Order: sequence, then C-alpha cells, then structure tokens
Amino acid sequence: MVGKQRERQLEDLRHEIESCRRCRDNPVGVQLPHEPNPVVRLSSSARICIAGQAPGIRVHESSLPFNDPSGDRLRQWMGIDRDLFYDENRIAIVPMGFCFPGWDKKGGDLPPRKECRELWHDQLFELMPQIELVLVIGQYAQRYHMKELRKKTLTETVRNAVEIFENSQKPQLLPLPHPSWRNSGWLKRNPWFEDQVLPLLKQEVRRLTC
Repeated sequence: MVGKQRERQLEDLRHEIESCRRCRDNPVGVQLPHEPNPVVRLSSSARICIAGQAPGIRVHESSLPFNDPSGDRLRQWMGIDRDLFYDENRIAIVPMGFCFPGWDKKGGDLPPRKECRELWHDQLFELMPQIELVLVIGQYAQRYHMKELRKKTLTETVRNAVEIFENSQKPQLLPLPHPSWRNSGWLKRNPWFEDQVLPLLKQEVRRLTC
C-alpha cells in the first residue's frame, strides 16, 4: 500500500511540475524569456538519480533529458546505451532547473532557475527514498546535494569523488563534471578523472541497474 501511495504521489507531483509556469508568471528575478517546458523523470523504483544543472535548447525542444552531445558523453561515461539510460524504472533524472534557462551574452546557457529548487526538490526527493546513488553533475547540483562534502572548487570536489562516495550515506554521492563539449579541455587537463572516477561510476551503474 505504501508503494502504491508513493507512486500516486510521485505521479501527482510530476503533473504539477509539468504544468508549472512560476518562472514565467511569478519569477525570482528576471522572467524566463520563453514558454516553460519542465523536463524531469521521477521514479518510485529507480536506484540511480542523475542530478544535473538544467536542460539545454535541444532538450527544451525534444522534452527528452540529455538528448544532446552531453548526453552521449554521459552515457559513455556510465557505460550504458540509450534504452537503459531512459528506463525510468532504473534511472531517475532530476536537474536543478527543470526548464531551459536561456542564453547569456556569450551564448552559453544561463544558470538553473532558482524557482525549481525552492518549489520542488525537497519534496520530490522525499518521495524517492529508494535512490541509492546520485550522480551529482556540476557545481549547482553539488551545492544542493553535497553540503559539507563539497570542496572549494568543482575540480577539487571531483578529484575527491571516490572518497566522497565512500563517506556519503544513502544515497551515496558521486560528483562529476558536466559532460558538455565545453569541458573537453578540462578532461584533457585532468586525466585522473578517466582513470580513477569512471571505473567506479561504471561499476556502480552496473550494480544498480542489473
């Protein structure tokens, strides 16, 4: 009964999120410059949650999270194909901002909207207590999920990913850089990420999705 009730609560919450227009109609700061399209994948059974930053323009247009080159790289890091990645029974996807935030003056994506964190995150994670591993992607997600485990910089946080994973309680946390092509230079400068962090990532994804 508890499981069925939680499923209904999650489904109700999903509908509320999908119909949310707070950042357009009553924004915190600057109004969202386009029609909101919240993109999130909630699950009552998934043991892994991908906690990213915010949808990009391709995700905004397709309503499918990580449906872009960043998603291709993330799936490669995790060692899984698209079918498994988009299986809501096994993987939840909860960015810090649910809508594409628009572009800054340099053509990059703006930070995640603050409204989503304030309105939704605490309650939706309360409804997903079965999550065992959170992949914490980028500084905004790390600030919310990691609290005192977060280091001074993203590089330092990710460099300590194995230690953070071992020291975190359920859910365990594994910090990652954003898989965007813009971070290709970072990946080249930090080869330890591929040698030390990705093997643990692949191992845990296999364990929790089998």
